[in-house]
Amino acid sequence: MFIPCDRGGGSVAPDFKGFTLLMPAVSVGNVGQLAIDLVISTLDMTKVGYFYTDCLVPMVGNNPYATAEENSVELSINAEVYSLPSKKLVVLQIRSPFIKNKYRPFCETLLSWVKSSKCARVVLLSSSHAYQRDDEQLLGTPLRYLLTPDLEKAVGGRMKELNWKEMEKVAAYPGINDTDKVLHIPGGGITKLLFTESCSEGIQMAVLLKFCSEGDNIPDAFVLVNYLNEWLQLIKSEVSTNNNSTDPSSQWKIPSSWRLLFGNGLPPALF
Repeated sequence: MFIPCDRGGGSVAPDFKGFTLLMPAVSVGNVGQLAIDLVISTLDMTKVGYFYTDCLVPMVGNNPYATAEENSVELSINAEVYSLPSKKLVVLQIRSPFIKNKYRPFCETLLSWVKSSKCARVVLLSSSHAYQRDDEQLLGTPLRYLLTPDLEKAVGGRMKELNWKEMEKVAAYPGINDTDKVLHIPGGGITKLLFTESCSEGIQMAVLLKFCSEGDNIPDAFVLVNYLNEWLQLIKSEVSTNNNSTDPSSQWKIPSSWRLLFGNGLPPALF
């Protein structure tokens, strides 16, 4: 459930009618969460509330988007909501893994909130294991998209203009029956469940994902957030004069918390 921030004088839930909800799947490499960090930090989005749920591992920490000592001591929890009314954008950032067997209750709660808040559509940023791609998925771009039938009617043509590649279905029983195809997103966390539930409930949802491997996934996050920006135009793309290609590091503001992404440096006492 959504709990608005208390700014004094009582909390009033913000109006998200017609907004796009952007959120990550907790998936391989945490690529979606890293991409969401870049969006929140670059657009300087305002925290407007919390998404209270018992489906995520509890956690608390300092402000991941601190810009000065004064706001570095603000606390953050496992699921928070940020908003940018000028772009009709609301973002749900998830910072901890799911508790076992809690995928479905979370999806039900989330989609209930999407309906009650009257969000126009949901965009889910996700990732999938690169090593489990089939032969067709090994070709071309490592980026894929999915659209629910309700959103396909609205933006399907735009995806074709962008020359984006839709996520392929794979054989349900490889080598035995190759005619029955199913959606398979290994390492994608809640991605498949949330997408199929949105399809059945008539919710407009897009999934943008990247095939990747565990490791330093910062480059994957830049690629995914640029993919998102091709469609939603959250920021104006800058072009490198060297090779006429987009330079991700010049577009997006890296949050202060990324300095500790791989922990502290080695203590000098070791040497």
